[in-house]
Amino acid sequence: MNASLHGLGTSSSRQREITRNALGIAIASGAYAVSFGALATIAGLSLPQTCALSVVMFTGASQFALVGVAGSGGSIWAGAATAALLGARNGLYGLRLSALLDLRGWRRPVAAHFVLDETTAMAIGQDDPPSSRYAFWATGVMLFAFWNAGTLIGALATHALPDPKAFGLDAAPPAAFLGLLAPRLRAREPIAIALAAGIVALLLLPFVPPGVPLLVVAALVAAYGIARPKR
Repeated sequence: MNASLHGLGTSSSRQREITRNALGIAIASGAYAVSFGALATIAGLSLPQTCALSVVMFTGASQFALVGVAGSGGSIWAGAATAALLGARNGLYGLRLSALLDLRGWRRPVAAHFVLDETTAMAIGQDDPPSSRYAFWATGVMLFAFWNAGTLIGALATHALPDPKAFGLDAAPPAAFLGLLAPRLRAREPIAIALAAGIVALLLLPFVPPGVPLLVVAALVAAYGIARPKR
């Protein structure tokens, strides 16, 4: 990887600093992926299906949403729609990164697969375009490797257990979503939106199939975001 990225115009010291930061992100995400591999197995996916999902989808929150809905008895379509809603933000990241990365040919679809929260944050957090490009690719490559390795480890470990739910691994989906949500609840408006969304979802839960409350709440929040007065 270093040889292919060396020509991006970033100094060696800056590359080492970026690489250390990217490696830290990749290791943390790999540990998180272990829980995904376990959860996907509990939800009924086979080992090849679990690994293929991480290779092809490769966006953590959407993967957790898909297997979470499927594991709770929801339809695959509700799970896929929930995953698509969560993954839609990556398209907005792509718009921001397109001019910054300035890619052509086969690199564009490869880069599109690596457009995530972490790679975007690393890329736009640099002081110059060469460093941004190096940060994007370094983070994307290492994150992909560790995420898929973690998924495989989690799935293999869970397949080896006689009853994975006895260890409480089925609690991973709500814990994962709370972990994603908590850092964003630092002002009154996000807290109010989160509470209202939770109430609506709980009210709908007895009357609609699993996964549908999340879709309804997502649509309502999106409508609020469009309609609210701009400050």
